Amino acid sequence: MSIWAQRLPSYALFAALLSAAGLPIYIHAPKFYVDEYGVSLAALGAVLFGLRLLDVVQDPMLGRLSEKLRHRRGLAVGIGASVMAGAMLGLFAITPPVAPLIWFGAMLTLVFSAFSFLTICFYAQGVAKADSLPGSGHLALARWRETGALLGVCVASVAPVALGAVMGAPFAGFAVGFAVLAIAAGLAMIGEWRETGLPPSTGFATVLRDPLARKLLLIALVNAAPVAVSSTLFLFYVEIALQSPGWEGPLLLLFFLSAAAAAPVWGRLAERFGGKPVLLVAMVLGIIAFGGALFLGPGDALLFAVVCVASGAVLGADLTVLPAMFATRMAKISPSAAEGFGLWSFVSKFTLALAAAILLPALESAGLQTTGGESPAQAVHLLVLLYAGVPCALKLIAIALLSSAKGLEDR
Repeated sequence: MSIWAQRLPSYALFAALLSAAGLPIYIHAPKFYVDEYGVSLAALGAVLFGLRLLDVVQDPMLGRLSEKLRHRRGLAVGIGASVMAGAMLGLFAITPPVAPLIWFGAMLTLVFSAFSFLTICFYAQGVAKADSLPGSGHLALARWRETGALLGVCVASVAPVALGAVMGAPFAGFAVGFAVLAIAAGLAMIGEWRETGLPPSTGFATVLRDPLARKLLLIALVNAAPVAVSSTLFLFYVEIALQSPGWEGPLLLLFFLSAAAAAPVWGRLAERFGGKPVLLVAMVLGIIAFGGALFLGPGDALLFAVVCVASGAVLGADLTVLPAMFATRMAKISPSAAEGFGLWSFVSKFTLALAAAILLPALESAGLQTTGGESPAQAVHLLVLLYAGVPCALKLIAIALLSSAKGLEDR
């Protein structure tokens, strides 16, 4: 059966929609509200962290809601996508009718809530889809899904920069483009939100009682933290530490294109050699690749481009292999998967907010100048250490956790 008959490209397009609403929001939204409305970094960090505290309750509940709406999942997904697109327009294309910080929090609440619900539905449906595919179905679906997600991140990360060169309101253009993508992705997935083949719910307890599922969730939490830290600080690192304004867009594009190109390769390697050993190798290479950013300074944009290519290629393994390993486990212990991916969604996003809540206020307290002016040397040194040093240390913890995980399938 061809990939078109299996409708794998539809999953790639929907994954692109979700990824465009996830990581890029943390890259663009805080800086946009700092530059456009003068909101402080500490206030934005507090709001982002508060929204993730909401997820402590919300994401598991959304997992349960996804399971309850399994008979009408197509309609529920359509409503969720509409809410997310509308909130994105409100965030970037509409002048706040109230205090910018309040508007920022309200729109992000809608974006993140819809994003969580759609992600849970999408990954849960993917478990049933993978079981219908020949061979290593979970890894095959993961290759298409995560490659689509990475391409979506590529476009969403650089779109405001690219649009800024041709129009006066680049973020408004980004929001409109996102709404168009939501319509296209929704249409592509029509007919895939079937209840047929979906097993009954087993609840959260089944997932949390399983030692291997708990270990995978903990690994996901720690392994997502390096990306959360580097994503939160990327624009500030390029603009302030490297003193290379204008390079942000090309460097982001290099990073995510490298990840997208490498993701299928990592998936193939995992199918051949097993997920755990391949992921461990990728994590070690990630430390080697990204550690180079610790030693860069003003004018080193070209050298940092090399770091972006190398570290981006390694990221492809994190985003492809680990979700496939979790999906494989869910297929064995909780085949409905909605509650399991509710927990997965929470741990994956919590690190982003934790990074914003801790790092942004710390840099502001150190005197980092984000809207012009010269930053003290100690603030720039702290920025470099947080951007490149902390992710490498966190990755070491993730390696230790994965190495100690017993019972993971080799293939």
